[in-house]
Amino acid sequence: MAWETLIQSVEQVVGAAGLVRDPELMHSYLTDWRNAYQGRAALVVRPATTEEVAAVVRLCHDAGVALVPQGGNTGLCGGSIPDSSGRQVVLSLTRMKRIREIDLANETITVEAGVILRQLQEAASQAGRLFPLSLGAEGSCTVGGNLATNAGGTAVLRYGNMRELTLGLEVVLPDGRVWHGLRGLRKDNTGYDLKHLFIGSEGTLGIITAAVLKLFPATHSTATAWVALPTPQAAVDLIGHVRSLCADRLTGFEMMSRQSLEFVLDHVAGCSDPLQGPHPWYALIELRDTVPDAPLDLLLESGLGHAFETGWVIDAVIASNQTQAAALWALREGISEAQNHEGPSLKHDISVPVSQIPAFIERTDSALQQAFPGVRIVSYGHMGDGNLHYNISKPLGHADAPFKAQEQAIMQVIYQMTSAFNGSISAEHGLGQAKPDAAAHFKDPLEIELMRAIKRTLDPTGLMNPGKVFATGLE
Repeated sequence: MAWETLIQSVEQVVGAAGLVRDPELMHSYLTDWRNAYQGRAALVVRPATTEEVAAVVRLCHDAGVALVPQGGNTGLCGGSIPDSSGRQVVLSLTRMKRIREIDLANETITVEAGVILRQLQEAASQAGRLFPLSLGAEGSCTVGGNLATNAGGTAVLRYGNMRELTLGLEVVLPDGRVWHGLRGLRKDNTGYDLKHLFIGSEGTLGIITAAVLKLFPATHSTATAWVALPTPQAAVDLIGHVRSLCADRLTGFEMMSRQSLEFVLDHVAGCSDPLQGPHPWYALIELRDTVPDAPLDLLLESGLGHAFETGWVIDAVIASNQTQAAALWALREGISEAQNHEGPSLKHDISVPVSQIPAFIERTDSALQQAFPGVRIVSYGHMGDGNLHYNISKPLGHADAPFKAQEQAIMQVIYQMTSAFNGSISAEHGLGQAKPDAAAHFKDPLEIELMRAIKRTLDPTGLMNPGKVFATGLE
């Protein structure tokens, strides 16, 4: 295969502005934001339209060259990083930034894959609506990446993840054909719902170039509380009580361990403990309403009053303004960054049924401490949907290298326990290049067989983001 011929053909499609070959300029596309994954590529292509994406995909397909789709490159599993061969092409969607349409009567917004999530949120807000997906990387992650990983975030409890927020897609298939599925329909019972194949597929079945997404009424009232809890079981009891009292006003319910908070207090500037004295566990609760001046504080106070009486809550504070609410959220959102200051962070994004979270934490904590004495467990996450970020830091005073050498053994303990609770080893981060082997081991073999059959049907040459989701391609 003549690389220069391919590169010249690609440049004719995207122009000089759409082609990156300089090694220094390519660097940011070849490593993730944590420097956890690095790769090499023949070139980086930045098409500006769906037609350009389709033309580039056709050229690479005909030349037998693998493509690695990439959005904001904010993932945690290396799903958007090429391999080390230097023979893959990174296809960045970041120039595709158009808001194509806002249909207020249909409550939808149609956007291209390179639109940054925060820009999507702002466009919805300017139209008097809400796009509810919210996560720590929203200032840099893109819609395409959110779709490719079926992103969740802090508002899944009320609004669902990207799968629930999406009505239609536009996708460039591995041979360069374009599926024009941008239909803003809430009812379309005409066979298989193809969009769900591509949402969460991490670019292994095609390249999402645009989407029709749901909009919601803007919220005008908020109440936020930081609550101290004795146990994870108290969190399960509390969320059930608050949900029964507040229904869908309950937008967020985040749980975190004391170890999680201590890392934030130690390493994130401007953060302080909202309560007097340490407590074993915490919850961050948020209510929202579309009605201005809705009495959410009173509703939250009522719910917490009952929780104090039952022993579910030890202490609590309710934010009196948006500044205080933002400070409470900063404690939750700063955990991942803070843990990185403590050395290697072994991150595990798992989910189990909400009712099983207390038992999972108790049994997994015990198993890890028995096998790896002194490890510090940073357990936090989206309590309402059963998603825990169950991260491990090295024991105090220990060196990085011996701890990193135990990564696979630690992972096996956590994933074995996740499987025992009928959970998932990836709740919202995807598999990328970090978890394909584990997925093949812990998923039902029939599920893997069906997934491979879909992959072979849509991408028979195995050129779409190889090594992601499936560790050995189509073999």
